[in-house]
Amino acid sequence: MKLVLVCRKIMNTITKLVRDHIPALLVARHVPHKIRVAGPMEYRCALVKKLHEELEEFDALHSLEELADIMEVIEALKKLPEYWGIEEYRHQKMLEKGGFSNRIILSSEAA
Repeated sequence: MKLVLVCRKIMNTITKLVRDHIPALLVARHVPHKIRVAGPMEYRCALVKKLHEELEEFDALHSLEELADIMEVIEALKKLPEYWGIEEYRHQKMLEKGGFSNRIILSSEAA
């Protein structure tokens, strides 16, 4: 089964991935809720879904808060075994192709 289908099946059963301190904040406010800890595959799927959500929110609001949320999700993804080498890979791409600091916009005519 493809990973996308596995993620969709898993994500149909999870409500929302939240930051670690959210359950305690809900308890302090007497907000009823249930929590559980995701398994590895569900966690990966939840992080990818969360990244999409945060990107949409950032696109709409352009706020520091939303950018911080995106960065936090990326930091969590970087800790997953399949992404352990990402900083070296990112650095190598930077050396080979550069970054985005020169603000270059490329355009070309369609063939």
